[in-house]
Amino acid sequence: MASTSPATASQLPLIHRFLTDFHRRQAARTVDFPGAFAVLDDAYRHSRGNNHVLVHGDVDPEALPGYAEEALAHLPYRFSHVLDETVAAACRAPMERAGYRHATTLLMEHTGPVPEHGGAREVGFDELRGPVTASWPRFAPEATPEHIRDLVERRVARLRGADVVRFFAAHTPEGEVAAWVDLYVDPAAGVAQIEDLVTVEAHLGRGYAGKVLDTALREAADAGCSTRFLTAHADDWPRHWYARKGFATIGSMARFERV
Repeated sequence: MASTSPATASQLPLIHRFLTDFHRRQAARTVDFPGAFAVLDDAYRHSRGNNHVLVHGDVDPEALPGYAEEALAHLPYRFSHVLDETVAAACRAPMERAGYRHATTLLMEHTGPVPEHGGAREVGFDELRGPVTASWPRFAPEATPEHIRDLVERRVARLRGADVVRFFAAHTPEGEVAAWVDLYVDPAAGVAQIEDLVTVEAHLGRGYAGKVLDTALREAADAGCSTRFLTAHADDWPRHWYARKGFATIGSMARFERV
């Protein structure tokens, strides 16, 4: 992981609170455990993003597999996030003994200059439904139609995750959606998350991703958010593109999955 300065690392508690609140608010129901809670939504049972355990505080590492089993026993998978790196390190051995695979998600804060507006426009979910549906087989080629439906429709649940939730899209000259991104904003805390940036495969390499990212960054800054962040998988290429766009890695959170 890239080194972090005290100034950027100090944003981690703020970002952790934002993520904790977003997961709680998005959930249809929650189950609380010491230092953790499960988020659940039967409307999107195939979506790990809507059905998982989130560790947000001090947790007994040996107890975490049992929390996931208790909360997610009705599902064919078990999935957990651990926000704090030290807690995640303590949880890794017990989770791996219980059959979980470990992966790392980077937390990246925008530390570069705020760009000019990228020219993408705000859109409703109805305009995105078709392009998002068409995009998922590229990322999840083995997903069933029911799984893809949940991955698409879960965007409705995101609307309750933050005080302000906006979707932006860049369009081709012919009016076709070429790329999109989510923006989640807590104006009172001055925090904004940029998430789920996707470019339609046929339009890759034409600058559309930059347009939607620049738009989201400018809109977040104009909303008074001095802390602007996103998440990226540690083992995937977008993290390097985000770094070139002014994002710095300030921490990470762990993902544990068992199927």
